[in-house]
Amino acid sequence: MRCLFATTFALLLMALPVHAQPPEFPAAFKTREIATNGTMLHVRTGGQGPAVVLLHGYGETGDMWVPMAEDLARDHTVIVPDLRGLGLSARPPGGYDKKTQGADIAGVLDALKIERADLVAHDIGNMVGYAFAVQNPQRVTRLVLIDAPVPGIGPWEEILKNPLLWHFRFGGPDMERLVAGRERIYLDRFWNEFSANPARFTEGSRAHYAKLYAQPGAMHAGFAQFAAFDQDAIDNKASLAANGKLSMPVLAIGGEKSFGPMMATVMRFAASDVTEGVVPDSGHWIMEENPQATVAMVRDFLGSRP
Repeated sequence: MRCLFATTFALLLMALPVHAQPPEFPAAFKTREIATNGTMLHVRTGGQGPAVVLLHGYGETGDMWVPMAEDLARDHTVIVPDLRGLGLSARPPGGYDKKTQGADIAGVLDALKIERADLVAHDIGNMVGYAFAVQNPQRVTRLVLIDAPVPGIGPWEEILKNPLLWHFRFGGPDMERLVAGRERIYLDRFWNEFSANPARFTEGSRAHYAKLYAQPGAMHAGFAQFAAFDQDAIDNKASLAANGKLSMPVLAIGGEKSFGPMMATVMRFAASDVTEGVVPDSGHWIMEENPQATVAMVRDFLGSRP
């Protein structure tokens, strides 16, 4: 009887829904804390070959890139930092404008003794990646920007009028008090509203990122990323006026149910060699919603040469 009960109980446990855990970086990847530009970034590295840097956005960390990193590490040296103030990186009191964070990335490459790299970015990572490319065009071989506009570039002021983007202006001490202890509720809004199918942003991933953003100072740093947009727009407009468009090949990718082909339209205001890409059956969270198509699109672009 006891044996029958134990077997039945085990079968019931197996029948319970299992929440998929976020994927982990391959064991061959190393993590390190790299001092750069007055702060400390948490950085993962792995693979061998031409260097490629992967920059995450808000609501996630460098962990979003696991499927991409695993694929590219077959023939690339892959560098995956957590941005200033986010994930496991240090949270300094300032420096959240993207020009400063572009210098953060330059310092990471210097520490790793890497002179040139491809750069792949998503969301706020786009803004940091663009700033890095503007400051260091000779260090960027190819640039991939995914599903987020760049402050001050193209129809930026019109984009700001979209009511879905109210969070761009959300921040400050009172807002931090409102979300304290409710980080998961706040972040669920992003993961749900900006997905083509919210179920693809798994419970395991939601719990993982919510825990990271609930760390002391993490939400403050996240809000600071958005609060810097006005300065970012000023910096980007000045750079474009002074230096002209980026000349390296750029792949501008939008999720089919999000920015779609608009990404390429926007980036043609700031780059002269832009290829359009659209991730099918996906909203904003391309690595959660359709990682296979995203990885294939990026790999094909990085593998092509003029």
